[in-house]
This record gives sequence, C-alpha cells and structure tokens, in this order.
Amino acid sequence: MKRITTIIALAALALAGCSKTQSLTDKVDPMIGSGEHGHVFVGASVPRGMVTLGPQQINDSWDWCSGYHISDTLIIGFSHTHLSGTGIGDRGDVLFMPFDPAKTKRTKGWVNQKRDSIGHIYARLDHSLETVRPGEYAVALPDYGIKVRLSATERVGLHEYRFSSREGAVLVDLQTGIGWDRETDSGLTVVDPTHVEGFRRSKGWAKDQVWFFAAEFSEPIASQEVEQLENDGPATVLKFDTRRSKTLKVKVALSPVSCEGAWMNMTEEMPGWDFERAAKAADEKWNKALGAIEIEPMDPRQEKIFYTALYHTLIFPALYSDVDGRYRGSDGQIHRSERDQYTILSLWDTYRSEMPLMTLIDPDFSRSLADTYLNIFDGQGKLPVWHLDANETDCMVGNPGVISLGDLVLKGLVDDPARAFEAMVASSDLSERGLDTHGRWGFIPYDKSAEDWGLAKSLEYAIADNAVAKVALKLGDTDAYKRFRWRSKAYERYYDPASGFLRGRTLSGRFRTPFDPFVADNATDYVEGNAWQYTFLVPHDVEGLISVFGGPERFQQKLDSLFIAEGSAEGTVADVTGLIGQYAHGNEPSHHVAYMYNWLPGGQQRCCELVRQIMDELYFDDGGGVCGNEDCGQMSAWYVLSALGLYQVDPAGGDFTIGSPAVKAARVKLGQGRELSIRAVGNSPSNVHVSRATLNGRPLDSPFIPFEELRKGGELVFYME
Repeated sequence: MKRITTIIALAALALAGCSKTQSLTDKVDPMIGSGEHGHVFVGASVPRGMVTLGPQQINDSWDWCSGYHISDTLIIGFSHTHLSGTGIGDRGDVLFMPFDPAKTKRTKGWVNQKRDSIGHIYARLDHSLETVRPGEYAVALPDYGIKVRLSATERVGLHEYRFSSREGAVLVDLQTGIGWDRETDSGLTVVDPTHVEGFRRSKGWAKDQVWFFAAEFSEPIASQEVEQLENDGPATVLKFDTRRSKTLKVKVALSPVSCEGAWMNMTEEMPGWDFERAAKAADEKWNKALGAIEIEPMDPRQEKIFYTALYHTLIFPALYSDVDGRYRGSDGQIHRSERDQYTILSLWDTYRSEMPLMTLIDPDFSRSLADTYLNIFDGQGKLPVWHLDANETDCMVGNPGVISLGDLVLKGLVDDPARAFEAMVASSDLSERGLDTHGRWGFIPYDKSAEDWGLAKSLEYAIADNAVAKVALKLGDTDAYKRFRWRSKAYERYYDPASGFLRGRTLSGRFRTPFDPFVADNATDYVEGNAWQYTFLVPHDVEGLISVFGGPERFQQKLDSLFIAEGSAEGTVADVTGLIGQYAHGNEPSHHVAYMYNWLPGGQQRCCELVRQIMDELYFDDGGGVCGNEDCGQMSAWYVLSALGLYQVDPAGGDFTIGSPAVKAARVKLGQGRELSIRAVGNSPSNVHVSRATLNGRPLDSPFIPFEELRKGGELVFYME
C-alpha cells in the first residue's frame, strides 16, 4: 500500500507542476483534423466565441465544409463565421481579403469548384508560412508581399496586415459564402474615413440568417471602389496609402441584432489596437478553458491529441447574444436574456458525448444551454434539432434537443424543470418528421409512412422518449412515464430474430426485402449507416436490448461479430468511416457501442480492449487525425471522456461507465471548487485492463458510477493490468 500511495503522490505533484509551468495552448495543434474528412475550423477564436475568424478557400467540395482544407493551396480571404467538422458547408460571413492592387490575381475556370469561375481575388497559400494556435492565426501571402495576423475576442475579430507595397487594398466581400450559403441581401456604408458598417443576409443550410457588422480601420480609407464578382455580384474594395504606414489593423465586430449592437460589442470587448495584448488575452481564455482538465499523459503525442480534442469541444456551441443580452430568436424577433444564448447546436452529434462532458466540467454553460433550448422552443414551438443562426435546419433525425434537455433536467441543471418537461412533451407529440406515426404505433412502419430513414428516426425518437419518461418519473407524472416508456421500446418492434438485426418492417410484421446488413445507401431505413451499426442504437436500454436478443450470451455473440464482420459499408456513404469490422467510429451512432460490453458478465475486459484500440488506432496527431467529421466537437468529446476512463452511455441522466483510461493521471475541475482526481495506477500501452477501481477509497462493485457521485468530486483510482 505504501508504494501505491507514493505513486499517487508523485502523480499529483507532476500535475501540479504542469499547471504552473506550461501553457496548455502550447499542447494544442488546431491543424489536427484539417485534412481527410475532419472538416475542422482553422483560425482564431476564443472558447465558444461568436467570431470564428479564419482563412477561406474557394473550393466548395464536401471536404471544404469549414471553408478550409489542408490540401488546398488557394485562399480568397478571411471570413468571420465558420462551422467546424460538419457534413454541410455554410456561413463564411463578412470576408476580408488584403491585396496589392498592382499585383491582383483572380481565380479562373480551371479552379476545381462546383460553381463556375467567379473572378475572385485570391492568393496562393503556402502552409509552411502558416502559424495557428488557439486564439491566433498568421500567414504570409508572397503573391502580394503581405503578412497577416488574426486574433479575436468573443464578438470581435482583429486583423493586422503588414504591406510591402506603396498602396494596399482590402476587399470587403459580402457576397461569397461557404458551401450552401448564398447571399440574398447585403449592404455596406462608409461612415467616415476609418469606420464602415453593414449587414449580410443569406440562405443555405440555414434558410434565413443575418449578420450585422461594424469595422474600424487604424488608417484612413484613401478611396473606395466596387469590385464586380462575376457570378456573385458586387463587393467593395477599400484602398489605403501604405506609404504612411505599412501596417493596417482592422477591428470587425459582429452582432445578430444590429449594427448598433456590433459597435457596442466592439467598444466593450476591444477598445484598443494592441494585437499582442489581444492575442495574449485570447490565449489566456483558452488556457483557462483547457485547464478544466489537467492530465499526466503516457507520451507527448497523446498529450497533443488530448488537448486538441478538448480544444475542439470548446469551439462550439457559439455565443449568439450581444454584450447587452440581446439576441435574434428562432421567431426572427429580437429578445433579451440574462443568460448567454448559443447557436450551432449540432445536437444529433453532440448529445452523445460533448453535452454530457460539459455537464461535468462546465455546469454554468450547461445552465445557459438549457435556457437557450427553452427560448428556442418558445420561438418555434419545438426544442432544437440542429439549430444554426436562429434557424432550425431539421438536419439529421430524431429529437436530440429533447435528449440533451432531459439530461440537464435529470442532473439538476435546469432552473424550471416543469417548463422543460412541457417543452419536451410538446416537441415529442408533433406530427412532423414521422413523430405522429412513431407515437401511434411505437415505431415507424414503412407501409404507413412516406418517411425516409424511418427506422433510424424511430430509434432516435425512442432515445428521446426515454428522456421524457425519466423526467416524467422525476416529476411524478406516471401517465406520461408509461406512455413515453412504451414509445422508448421501438427497438423491440424492429427486431428480426431470424437475421438478428433491427430491420424496417410493416405494421403487420413483414420485414423489408431484399435485405443486406452491409448496405448503407441513405435510401430506406438507415441514415449514414447500415443494419450492423443501427442494431446497437439502443443506448438508453441496453438491458432491454440484451433481453430481446435472448440473453447475454447471444447478445455478446452479436456484439463480437460487429467488430469482426467484413463488408463493403465504407465508401458507399461518405460518413461511414473509421471501421473496425462494421463498427464505424467515424460517425456518431456507434459511439457508445464498445461500452455495451460492461452490461455483460466479464465483458469489462473486452470493453477496455476496444476502447483503447479505438483511441490508439483512430486518433492521430496530424491533419488526418480525426477519422470522420469532427461534428462540432463530438468526435473529440468521445476521446476526452474515454481517455479519462469514463463514458455516459445513456445520454439522458445515465450513469457513467468505466472503460480504459489512456492517461496516467488527471485532475478534472467540476465547478464550485470541486475537483475529481483520477489515477490510473500501472497504466501503460500494454496494461489496458482495469482490474479494480475505487471512488474515494470505496471499491466499485460494478463498472457504473452515478453522475451525482462524480459531481461531488474526490478521487477515482483505476488499477491497471
């Protein structure tokens, strides 16, 4: 026992020393995930900032959903809003491009893009001349002899351009967006020689989004011209006499409310021009946010992967209210809230790992998120599905806002549980997206509904129904509990004992044919997956699924088969990536599956092996370091939780279950002065199994830990072998 105590004490000292002497932002590489299909944002921001200021490229192909891909060598400027890791491109609002008017380069028809040539001013991009770290982006543009630095506050982007020419220019482009985004209306006004303001309205993934902006220049505008973009319409070129000063700085503030709001945001957040001070402040904000979890890694590579993953989880959801609390509601009207409001709610993805992670490390943010959900409900009559800049996109399937809000209620992070429950029930009883069919029959029979992806929708609705049932039970509504508990059993109605899969079926019980469990074509029952993956999409009732299969032995046989089955799923749907057998880690429906072994006798060892394998083989420290779309932090949140040795399988108030910690030690700050110390005694790349574990000195008699126990803090010790 003395030896173990010594090891724990040394680990604690190592963590304490780390936090005092090293910057956590130095351990982040924002370029991880910028290649392959990661689709991550590359640029300058602060945690959950409204402004995500970074480079924009002209290619509109799928891997450019964030506006940037490391394989590209062209740049058309720096826009102030981006997405990160999504499978659809949007935003790219308020694009600024510095250039030398005497050396203007324009895109031609040979550029590989969906749109025809638009004659946009561009520069060649040499990635060896880029520097990117949390809160700061820099690049040299040799075509124009310009060096660019970018930083940001929550609502303001700061540009610094160093020109080498006698005359400098800045293209202010309110036409060009990213991906699906197309401008519908815009305007720019030169207020005086150093101030401009305007707005941009567009449609795309979000049907009607609007951003107001205010910009201040450190040097006076010498002249103003209109630049005609061939297909996208007019843009404004502002010219500057760079003989007076080779350095031009620009502050650009955003607001979803008004130009007045944007000026107010700028005055409050960035009154001065000191770039180093702004970049340092952004770095400090990132260090504070990343400091929610301090780890002692097993190797430097793992440390970089871990902190980059944590960084990715903290970019979104993004702030969507001005400094005075005003925001644009889902009803299109302007409202005010005492709590910060958020947008970019990629909930089909993030309800699984990212939102549960935030309930541990940032309960205050979780409370603001609950307020955001309920304000969205008040404006549009349902909780968010995939919310983007005051617009409901209804992207993907299910009712993920119900799931996430249910988790917050069950964890005591909602101020008015009764109001939340009312919103959850109302959102679940709508007649849209197959909900009425699901509610009537307890599943979506394909002969009674014209819905695509009926099985996938119904299984996701069932997870949300379970959240409603659990909140109903908490509030004492037994009738609602029974009704939604019955609905949550949809998986029972899809189970085909002959094949051992969940399959689309008619109301009378006839299963859809022909049937191939490897086919993932997004055409009939499944979306972004196949029968192998969707058969296990029952995170809310693992015991019930085991029972349907006929008991633990038969269920384990099926679960074992998932990780060794060979088929052609990858490539038929772009999102089905990161395969281990037919387990697809590159997409979210599989994320809980390895942890299902913890419900089986002796299965925890297999859980440990698979979780460690996924971390070791599917997360890397290079541009291809994310094996699928990052999806606004979900892929990374899975890694963060799993590296700590924990995961919440049931996403609405479920216990956390243990896996195989990939760090030697960690300190998790839980808010209100509480901390959870995690130790993995004897951990190594070969010691992946947890032989036993204790929480605050008490041996764990099962691999499950209630959230309330973790939230109290203390010490969780894993003994590895």
